[in-house]
Amino acid sequence: MGLLAALLAAPALSQSSAQSATPDRAQPPPHTAPFPDLGSGDSRTERRKSYELSPQLQRGVSAAEIREQQRRLDAALAALSPQQAGTPEAYVVTVALDSDPVFAREAREAARVLSARYGAQARTLVLAGPDGVRDDAPHGSITALVLALSHVGSIMDGAEDVLVLYTTSHGLDLGLAYHFGDSGYGILSPGGLKAALEEAGIRRRVLILSACYSGVFVPLLASPDTAILTAAASTRTSFGCAAENDWTFYGDALINRALRQPVGLEDAARAAGRSVAEWETKARVLASLPQVSIGAGAKAWLPQIEAQMPRIASAPVGKPAFDPAQFTVPVRAGPVRAGQK
Repeated sequence: MGLLAALLAAPALSQSSAQSATPDRAQPPPHTAPFPDLGSGDSRTERRKSYELSPQLQRGVSAAEIREQQRRLDAALAALSPQQAGTPEAYVVTVALDSDPVFAREAREAARVLSARYGAQARTLVLAGPDGVRDDAPHGSITALVLALSHVGSIMDGAEDVLVLYTTSHGLDLGLAYHFGDSGYGILSPGGLKAALEEAGIRRRVLILSACYSGVFVPLLASPDTAILTAAASTRTSFGCAAENDWTFYGDALINRALRQPVGLEDAARAAGRSVAEWETKARVLASLPQVSIGAGAKAWLPQIEAQMPRIASAPVGKPAFDPAQFTVPVRAGPVRAGQK
């Protein structure tokens, strides 16, 4: 049964565990409990409307941990530099919405790559949980992301500055899945992300969404001043999100390779798409079909912020996402698919 049908029809779904529990705080919490039903009402239409409102649920979280995460977020937001009038600047936000450590690793390195590319070292925010080594950032969640966007919108100039947003997580045809251990659950829908951006007054944006089915965001988020890149078409899954990986397929191809090169965003996106297609062909899996939509306005202002990019390419880091000797065809496992996003 497909994930959308399962969410609309069943009260809860099982989720496979990605890693064993450990007392070390830097170790990511495992997924062991069922993913709860976040819908409302009895009819399919009512439940779908609930998911489109981007629900988030937290359970079993202590007051001390809530305060700690708020402290981290407040400190990180306060550290962002305000814009300088007359100079188009980029603000980079990367977020891992799932506690599987591959996403936290990817979000952290994506922040470094994008910050260097867009000259945004003092204007970069990472929202990511523990990755097995580090737990030093505000954890990614729908609420943390919405608050971050609101703050960034308040310190940037909406007429000239640009938001560069990178999200990495599991996904479904309702949107992006927020899933932190057994304590955090949610769905960030295309409508929910659009509303957050509009409320924050962020008009110029580069949106890079790495997840299964992430193409569902393109129709609603595309605009003249938006460049949107997604890891998959609206009806396709993407690959490489095993918890032990350093990169997903799309993150490796786009962030770790193409965007390290001194080339424009559209050329980098096309190069990443070719790499992903090559790996998927070798793995004998159904093509994810990454999507690229760059508005006419965005094509005009992208060169301004890309003038900051290093002129010498940097080397990829971490283990490649695709290893022909180790890759196996994924198996369906609850609300997300093992080996997929």
